[in-house]
Amino acid sequence: MITSQDLFTISSQKQFEKIALKVFRFQYENNKVYREFCELLNIEKGRVKSLHQIPFLPIQFFKSHEVLSSTEPIQETFTSSGTTGMITSKHLITDVTLYEESYRNAFSEFYGNIENYAVLALLPSYLERTGSSLIYMVKDLIELSNNENSGFYLNNYDELIAKLVELDASGQNVILIGVTYALLDLIEQQKFQLKNTIIMETGGMKGKRKEIIREELHQLLCNGFGVSSIHSEYGMTELLSQAYSLGNGIFECPSWMSILIRDTEDALSYIETGKTGGINVIDLANINSCSFIATQDLGKKYPNNSFEVLGRFDNSDIRGCNLMVL
Repeated sequence: MITSQDLFTISSQKQFEKIALKVFRFQYENNKVYREFCELLNIEKGRVKSLHQIPFLPIQFFKSHEVLSSTEPIQETFTSSGTTGMITSKHLITDVTLYEESYRNAFSEFYGNIENYAVLALLPSYLERTGSSLIYMVKDLIELSNNENSGFYLNNYDELIAKLVELDASGQNVILIGVTYALLDLIEQQKFQLKNTIIMETGGMKGKRKEIIREELHQLLCNGFGVSSIHSEYGMTELLSQAYSLGNGIFECPSWMSILIRDTEDALSYIETGKTGGINVIDLANINSCSFIATQDLGKKYPNNSFEVLGRFDNSDIRGCNLMVL
């Protein structure tokens, strides 16, 4: 039996690999969708001896199947955002405390004690729908901060501007977590010179603005907020863990999460460090669904295990169709 204690106290690559292989065997035996996927690739559980031999489930399966490794009751259903008529992903959660432990531990690892911050959230497109795992996380972080100034903002930009200026000037450490287009809207209304505030973008124009490259986006945000770097969060509905970038778009994972880069032409093979390919995520907190996910994102990995997200596959909904066999 793998416990949360096992997952969140990993301290070496060797230990990570040992637990990941244990999780693979558990999910092979207990996750019907994943097992069928492995069998159709002719992959036998007993032959998998390393991370590179583990099959990664295409993320699209969360749109068409119930991806579960547990028979416990569903406590939460997280859903992805999507335009009208689009099929959205569903992540069925049988133990929401695993998610809470994952993001609380990761936040602490990268930023220290949450009580040292006022947490301001500008996430309108997420607040306006139900089932967002990001809103679940940020709401909890706001409560854990125990700061009367922490809170969500929807379209009340004037109120947010006043609060941000006041808190920053008082010397209060602030984290402003925002969806990309809303952060750009904010700096069009007001230019800032912030000294005690971290700006964290969660990605996504959500159809509200033209997509722009990260370097250009971060330069606009740095200029608009008067900060030297922009932080980013890399997470998704189908994961229970997040990677964080403290600047320059270079992400690092918490110790129970890892990234592999697959060949864009052959989804079952991997490419060397520093080259661009598809991002495969190992998220051990996903023990009750699937911990091995082939995403629709392109990226590259660096020798110190940090990574960069460079964009998405074209026609991402049909990408990897050679693996869409169930």
